[in-house]
Amino acid sequence: MSGRAAVAVTDAGGGGAPELADVMPWSVAPLRLGRSWVLAADAASLAARWDRLLRTDDEADRTALFRPTRARTPHTAVAQLPGQPGATTRFARERGRCPRPVRIAHGPYDQQWLIPDHRLIDAARPELWRVADEHQVHLLEPAREAPPRTGQRGTRAAADAPGPGAPGPAPRSTTPAGPPPTEAELSFAALLPDGYSPAGRPGRIRPLYRRPGSREPNVAPGLLAHLARRLGREVAAEDLFAWIAAVAQRGPEGATTVPLTASPDLWEAGVALGRRRVWLHTRGARGGPAPGTAGAAGAGAGRPRLPGGQRPYVRAALAGPLAPDALSYDPEDGALCLGNGRISPVAYAAWEYHSGGVRVLESWFERRATPGPAGTLDAIGPRDWPQEWTSDLLELITVLTLLAELREPAGQLRKELADGPLIAAGELADAGVLPVPDAARRPASVLDHHEEGPEGQFALL
Repeated sequence: MSGRAAVAVTDAGGGGAPELADVMPWSVAPLRLGRSWVLAADAASLAARWDRLLRTDDEADRTALFRPTRARTPHTAVAQLPGQPGATTRFARERGRCPRPVRIAHGPYDQQWLIPDHRLIDAARPELWRVADEHQVHLLEPAREAPPRTGQRGTRAAADAPGPGAPGPAPRSTTPAGPPPTEAELSFAALLPDGYSPAGRPGRIRPLYRRPGSREPNVAPGLLAHLARRLGREVAAEDLFAWIAAVAQRGPEGATTVPLTASPDLWEAGVALGRRRVWLHTRGARGGPAPGTAGAAGAGAGRPRLPGGQRPYVRAALAGPLAPDALSYDPEDGALCLGNGRISPVAYAAWEYHSGGVRVLESWFERRATPGPAGTLDAIGPRDWPQEWTSDLLELITVLTLLAELREPAGQLRKELADGPLIAAGELADAGVLPVPDAARRPASVLDHHEEGPEGQFALL
């Protein structure tokens, strides 16, 4: 059997929760850049790196700066990146200006700039770019990791999530046979994500829509209709996405599962909590907080903000360059210190916010304070601390603070969910929702989408 190994169903009736891989069947592997200099925390550095590369006349030196791989060299012929105006001539003949950088989600909580040129990216995942628009939102699922089994060596066993075309012969459900499930470390992005954790571990990217214009939700066929019948109300794809954001769990075998409630009241509460979580992760671009909560008055209320008196402000100006170890936290004053710079108030929960075993604020800062190796394009960066980085940092502190406040209501929701009526994987199998058809795991074809191929040729997809 190809694809990832199926998780054993431990209860004969399929009474466990369905896996996320069955609820949102289509997933995409992370981007593989192949060269780190095409990504930066500021757009100006990317343009400077491009210019430096093109000004290098010696072919050997230029090739070394390019950092060729098996997938990309200056002479590789590739198609245009979907939705981007980049050239398709071989990069060795490039003499033009740097394509306008685009912002992407770098890990769960960072945003960086990328040169959207297919000639520079080893694996750009064109299927993601084809469906990226103002309606799209992505779920980022960490890599599946199972704990070591008794009697085996204490190593981590990881199984890849199903790729395009991977078969799904039977519904998968997970019933804990030891430790109870824990909350899954999912994250959500309106920007196109690179699909990695802060520690650099690859995960899976699951877009909500399979086609541009919020068409064809990436949901198991028949699932929305079945939920609507059981809950006695209309269920939209956005509602299910929010529910996943609120209740997804990580089982003892490493699978991400989605407990489904049959209680309309519990469903409504979970969707409201999940919408707020998505709204925070996407910096106000998607979803929306529940009315009357801190940060906004409802969906479409703009970017997240803390109430007055809790909002972080710059108390001492941030000036660079800053050393990678210049970040610290003053718990007595609730202040974040960056060299001689100082931001307060900063909640301890924001400072201690971790993802993938990494403190988020430290990871964010190190990416900007650590210089690239001398003599490489990565070494080209801003000389001083840009104002936009300070604005980004203030917003990140706000987001982490508000996300930390959701932990208690999320925990209460999980308790009520465990005690209430559930829609199990077995029921979905009886209803014909599971197993998911193979076509649902593959990208949707885009019959009317024209893209420029290598050397100016055109392809019809």
